[in-house]
Amino acid sequence: MTTQFGAPARFGSGLLAEEMVAALGAQPGVQKVPSAKLTLFVRRAFLSRDECAGLVARIDAHRRPSTISDPNGDAAFRTSATCDLDAGDALVAAVDARIASFTGLDPAYGEPMQGQRYAVGQEFKGHTDYFEPNGVDYLRFCSVAGNRTWTVMIYLNEPEAGGATRFKAVDKIVQPETGKLLAWNNRRTDGTLNPSTLHQGMKVRAGVKYVITKWFRERPWG
Repeated sequence: MTTQFGAPARFGSGLLAEEMVAALGAQPGVQKVPSAKLTLFVRRAFLSRDECAGLVARIDAHRRPSTISDPNGDAAFRTSATCDLDAGDALVAAVDARIASFTGLDPAYGEPMQGQRYAVGQEFKGHTDYFEPNGVDYLRFCSVAGNRTWTVMIYLNEPEAGGATRFKAVDKIVQPETGKLLAWNNRRTDGTLNPSTLHQGMKVRAGVKYVITKWFRERPWG
């Protein structure tokens, strides 16, 4: 079966990603960042402005302070707000399905979608999305579904200044743009965790930034 975006829905968790990477890179409008260090795709206008506005409203209505899995003593490490989006909401479900269709990943491996809000001065310092195997909370977060494989993040708006996403290992800075999608593999080609996926949500200098994030795991979620 071929999905709406042309990617066959056959890639499971995305852990073995060679075919998935080829399929994503072949889709119209998809750009692959040229790097041997990490696999990162960009797709502009993935969501419409109306869809983005609807998700922004949901984030504002239900946001809470963001947290990190392994506290590192830096209270300013992640200063955004987070929203656990309702999978039963029609808009959220439609976006969820579109992400699965675009990537070819099996929705069973996906975590519930989250939204994030960054006000002026807020940021998320350099981090990876996978859980460190030696982290104090590793078993708590990974004992059932395993570690993260792929990340899909979508900008919902454009703050007046700041708020870019920086991938330091490849010296790549991605500017927020309404509806723009980023998708990256948290693993190397051999399936091992990839520290070159270290990225930073840079400080918002003016305005507010909104994104949604969808993570996929090694094993089915829940």
